[in-house]
Amino acid sequence: MFQVMTKMLEEDSKSSFCDMFQKKYRRTLVIGIGLMLIQQLSGASGITFYSNAIFRKAGFSERLGSMIFGVFVIPKALIGMILVDKWGRRPLLLASAVGMSIGSLLIGVSFTLQEMNLLPELIPALVFINILVYFGFFAIGIGGLPWVIMSEIFPINIKVSAGTIVALTSWTTGWFVSYAFNFMFEWSAQGTFYIFAMVGGMSLIFIWMLVPETKGQSLEELQASLTGTT
Repeated sequence: MFQVMTKMLEEDSKSSFCDMFQKKYRRTLVIGIGLMLIQQLSGASGITFYSNAIFRKAGFSERLGSMIFGVFVIPKALIGMILVDKWGRRPLLLASAVGMSIGSLLIGVSFTLQEMNLLPELIPALVFINILVYFGFFAIGIGGLPWVIMSEIFPINIKVSAGTIVALTSWTTGWFVSYAFNFMFEWSAQGTFYIFAMVGGMSLIFIWMLVPETKGQSLEELQASLTGTT
């Protein structure tokens, strides 16, 4: 074990920024960047920043909505931390993608019904409940697990450079979504959430096809499975 770690540290000292673009690291880099894109393009940062505007549009009390929203999300994040080592990363990510997609879809349907002037008395509750559904599933998986998986899949020799690229992807995409959300919401409230639902559906496919289970696996085992080496 000591010899393996010594060899990895020696490789790290000789590595360069371009090393992470080697063919053997391609899948690892795609997974890291892809998960960060999913985390941000699913709309969580925009919904958080403009939650009051969403509540106002739906006819729900902004003060009550913000208060319940804040109290609800923190325990859900703690539940995700508890479940991650029991259920594994991949199942929680898949469940998170499904739940977020359904939540976004139902919010979009609610605003569609509002525009059609159907069930007006139910729209505020429907929008609020489904926002809680959305963020509940976001908190247990896609909200935090991409950072956990990133720390587990990158080998030592590219961890710093790949981590920098992945973090930059997250921050840049998060800024873009936060900036664009208000314009999208004014364009079409239901259309905005239909787009987020579609992102959730594509996220499910991405996770199912590319993201491995990292629970209980050593770095050597993960690299062997990701690079196709033994």
